[in-house]
Amino acid sequence: MSESMNPRTVAAANGIAAEDTFGAVTPPICLSSTFTWPGFGRKGPHDYTRTSNPTRTLLADTLAKLEGGAGAVVVSSGMAAIDLVLSQLSSDDIVIVPHDCYGGTHRLLLNRRDRGHFKVRFVDQNDQAALASALKEKPRLVLIETPSNPLMRIVDIRAIVAQARTVGAKVAVDNTFLSPALQRPIALGADFVIHSTTKYLNGHSDIVGGAVIAADPADVEALETWANIVGTTGAPFDSFLALRGIRTLFPRVECQQRNAQAVAEFLLSHPLVAACHYPGLPSHPGHAVAKAQQSGFGAMLSFELKGGEVEAGRFVEAVRLFCFAESLGGTESLVAHPATMTHAGMSDEARKAAGITSGLIRLSIGLEDAADLIADLDQALAAIDRSVRSKASA
Repeated sequence: MSESMNPRTVAAANGIAAEDTFGAVTPPICLSSTFTWPGFGRKGPHDYTRTSNPTRTLLADTLAKLEGGAGAVVVSSGMAAIDLVLSQLSSDDIVIVPHDCYGGTHRLLLNRRDRGHFKVRFVDQNDQAALASALKEKPRLVLIETPSNPLMRIVDIRAIVAQARTVGAKVAVDNTFLSPALQRPIALGADFVIHSTTKYLNGHSDIVGGAVIAADPADVEALETWANIVGTTGAPFDSFLALRGIRTLFPRVECQQRNAQAVAEFLLSHPLVAACHYPGLPSHPGHAVAKAQQSGFGAMLSFELKGGEVEAGRFVEAVRLFCFAESLGGTESLVAHPATMTHAGMSDEARKAAGITSGLIRLSIGLEDAADLIADLDQALAAIDRSVRSKASA
């Protein structure tokens, strides 16, 4: 497939009709754990699935083409993907990370730091003074999460890359929330792109997987070597399902973000909602930067309920169409309470610093009809209102 093809075409067609034994249009899954050698001292293209596998190789090739990278490494989860990038650091190296990153990332960083694997600086990357101060320490890596999970904060990838280059630091961007359908960090100067393939890339909530795409072939080789050494490479069946999901990535995301825009506009005007965090809203502080570096605003959003954990609990138990569950990016719409779910592992102090309150609700918008989603949110908010009125009159 030509390198100049549009990413939409790559997603739909990479590897299609390439099987030459039976003429299969859809690339077949290869579940074999081991492969024969052509002869003594002569290894074939694959020898053992932990090291390489035809199905996983095709997924990696597709992801590299979609993100514009030199290559990709497919691993067992999104956390394994983040850990794979961090594995390139040494004990004296510093990594700058967002103060409001995903709870699982925060937990991983603290545990690796406490074991002496590297040093960590949590920084509000929109605070130019704080970022400049951290960069003076000459970090080896800057980790970016934009939009952030769950507050949807946006940082300027180009600007951070330019600042990181002045001190010799590499930049990794977690692109899980947007996927290459909406953002391509390597084109903005990043060295690594990280994905939980569990989310938008697969899009059907039926696998757990991850991937790292690198801009430099030498980095690809180093990541491949380490993934093989520690055995975190992804399974062929999960790779097959992720590739199947990628075929519909672009139309799925386009529909989901249309729904998200409608939902965000509804929430923004609701009297029980204190704030709605969605970069597609002109009032969002990162709207202009998002518009400049993204080709859409995505389908993730969060909002702050007036009240706190009690009202949040009533809300998530009152929704009917939304599923009360963790994860995101599937065809179905999900609702989560970050403080007690995705970010529960963070300390109260860390959640407070990140701005994650007990009244914050996160939504992953799916493919349902937008009017039905809004109706479900409306009736759940009405249930809170009835409860508050009833308590006031008691």
